[in-house]
Amino acid sequence: MADSLDDAATLWELVERRADLTPDAVLLIDEAGRTLTCAQFRDGAERAAAGFAALGVGAATRVTWQLPNRFETILASFALARLGAVQNPILHLYRHKEVGFAIRATDAELVLTPGEWNGVDYTAMLTELAAAQRQPPQVVDVFAALPDGDPADLPPAPTDGHEVRWIYFTSGTTSDPKGVRHTDRTLITGANGLAVALDMQPDDVGSIAFPYAHIAGPDYFGTMLLAGFGAVLIETFVPARAIATFAAHGVTMVGGSTAFYQMYLAEQRKAPGTPILPDLRKVSGGGAPMPPEIFEEVKHELGVKICHGYGMTECPMICEGSPHDADEQLANTVGRPVAGLEMRIVTDAGSVADAGVDGEVRVKGPMVFEGYTDAAATAAAFDDGGWFRTGDLGHLRPDGHLVLTGRLKDVIIRKGENISAKEIEDLLYAHPKVGDVAVIGLPDRDRGERVCAVVERAEGAKRADDLTFDEMAQLLRDAGLMTQKVPEQLEIVDALPRNETLRKVLKYQLRDTYAAKPWPA
Repeated sequence: MADSLDDAATLWELVERRADLTPDAVLLIDEAGRTLTCAQFRDGAERAAAGFAALGVGAATRVTWQLPNRFETILASFALARLGAVQNPILHLYRHKEVGFAIRATDAELVLTPGEWNGVDYTAMLTELAAAQRQPPQVVDVFAALPDGDPADLPPAPTDGHEVRWIYFTSGTTSDPKGVRHTDRTLITGANGLAVALDMQPDDVGSIAFPYAHIAGPDYFGTMLLAGFGAVLIETFVPARAIATFAAHGVTMVGGSTAFYQMYLAEQRKAPGTPILPDLRKVSGGGAPMPPEIFEEVKHELGVKICHGYGMTECPMICEGSPHDADEQLANTVGRPVAGLEMRIVTDAGSVADAGVDGEVRVKGPMVFEGYTDAAATAAAFDDGGWFRTGDLGHLRPDGHLVLTGRLKDVIIRKGENISAKEIEDLLYAHPKVGDVAVIGLPDRDRGERVCAVVERAEGAKRADDLTFDEMAQLLRDAGLMTQKVPEQLEIVDALPRNETLRKVLKYQLRDTYAAKPWPA
């Protein structure tokens, strides 16, 4: 189990120990049917490490990589980990502005590209961006061929797991992204928290359908190494195709985020009564709020429970639902704080809140990041006691489970009263005319902010059948919601704006759109 390997000092040590324990166990499967055992993964990463070393990569070499999901991506990343390089993974969805910023901010010495992929010439883009740097980094296409060399020529592997070797950039909206600094140990302890909570077994088969360059990549892969199970790697997520691949390889756990849960449900509804994933045991994910109704739908239609969790780039694992939790806990919370994490809820007055009282979620523990690349941002992110301010609002229940109620910056203050967007979203999601919903606050002269519900049409619904304002208001009143919380504004859209990683709804775009729209119409 996870506790037998979670003391590994580095991610590379974790790879070696897993390969020694179960050398012939399958670690990775791709859509083409290729497989890598634990020993083959270690050996392939070592050969690639030797190749990178021949290119001049060593301890602390700064490497930016922009690679979609392939074996070569994960092999390259662990080859760099074997050498002790400082890695800056970038999502393959980003283009000149974001990628150029990352290369400049990290002063990259090497940039890894997938060549031409999915209609985009990444090599051309990255070469152009590299040439614009004061000291242009070397650009290497690792999808054409991974660097290769003799492992006998490798220097000793790094042994200090507390050195910062990972930089992830948060998504910027109105300002430049922040560089989040992680170590091997922060990532390992986060992965262990997930492994313990999910209680994955060696005979499980997981799935990686989200971009591996996301912070969830090493988090999930570390969980695989700790618990000793393999996973199917999806290069481009197309629901029907991915599900067929998962079914063919006996996948027992799928996940991603709430939007992924909805996509799995949509595919299941095309074949009612016939399980699309016959070996499935559980669904897991995070990255966005989950209405309780989705838990019930997945349980009823897919026949399994959702173990929903909570994390962020700065702390990849904060809470996680467990398959051993009660259905009520799984449906209405994001689980308990993971193993090794301390949590407190802090009120507006600065006191530690009692159970059931809302406040800001603050955390401490070995999985919390080592600060931002900007010292001023780091100072603002931690309180005087060293607790990381997540910016999320919620409360701990008497059973130790966390209920998230919103973001500090997303709290709607209507006539001086704080309103939880999530409370309204959960109620509206239950309506059959609602495919998804986001509740936002908009500037209002009389109220300070007014409550606006932006509803995504249910799949296949016609405009003539759109949810009406009166239907919305009646539903919320029937559910016992106080009148002051009923939205003043209702907007219906074909699709909510989402990011391309965990499909999280981009509320800032909605606020910008509807703040500029005249109201009342």
